[in-house]
Amino acid sequence: MIRLITLNNPRMAQAFIDYMASRQIEIRMTSEGSGQFTLWLMEDEHQLEVEHEIELFLANPNDGKYQAASWDMAESRKPQFRYHSPSMMAMLKAKAGQLTLSIMMVCVAIFALQQIGMSDAVFSALHFPAESGQQWQLWRWVSHALLHFSVLHIVFNLLWWWQFGGDIEKRLGSFKLLQIFLVSSAFSGAGQYWVEGANFGGLSGVVYALVGYLWMLGWRAPQMGLGIQKPLVVFMLVWLVLGFVQPFMAIANSAHLAGLVVGVLLGLNDASRYSLKKQKNGS
Repeated sequence: MIRLITLNNPRMAQAFIDYMASRQIEIRMTSEGSGQFTLWLMEDEHQLEVEHEIELFLANPNDGKYQAASWDMAESRKPQFRYHSPSMMAMLKAKAGQLTLSIMMVCVAIFALQQIGMSDAVFSALHFPAESGQQWQLWRWVSHALLHFSVLHIVFNLLWWWQFGGDIEKRLGSFKLLQIFLVSSAFSGAGQYWVEGANFGGLSGVVYALVGYLWMLGWRAPQMGLGIQKPLVVFMLVWLVLGFVQPFMAIANSAHLAGLVVGVLLGLNDASRYSLKKQKNGS
């Protein structure tokens, strides 16, 4: 095996490999790191011929014969180098922190249990406190937010949680997101229970709290680097109003409204504290 040349363009190198393969000469490519790729001749007997062809190739790499060879060899060649797209987990992690992802995984795990015949048991263990004594089972004040009742329900909520919660966690840290999650779960759950009872669940109350929080930060303290696009605010508010006026879908409207109010209040408080802190540091 003979080392031929190192290039920084693997696609161009592949064109030369294909051209030589069309002439029954095998060349392989390896990655050297830092964007460098080396071509290797597998059979020494073709060295002089290949070195001559490399000179011609480098002088005119856009010659049509190389592209034609790539087209001809595309179906028969074995790929020697793969161009990897980012994995789903890598994309999720790029947007969200550990708490965001952990809540998502817990929601998915609980939903899976509900789908294998444990729906009643799971709901009984996690629903908002409704019976005497359950108010002291403190997990129930937040665990109802982890329950979901359809694929559309969980997908919709987790996408928004990942989008908004991820932004907050990446910028302000896991503790701040946990604070919003705990407070908004408790108050949105209490609001929904007060109006319609304990037969509800889902992250949507928390999602509306995140919307309200980001809305206020973007408005009152844009220097914090957080906010939410106005079209998204309009969409979420319209969806909130539709939830109250339409009679067909079972939506936890009171939880949405309570969550939004909690998020707005938390956002105003943090924006005010940030402004005061900035003024003190400035003086």
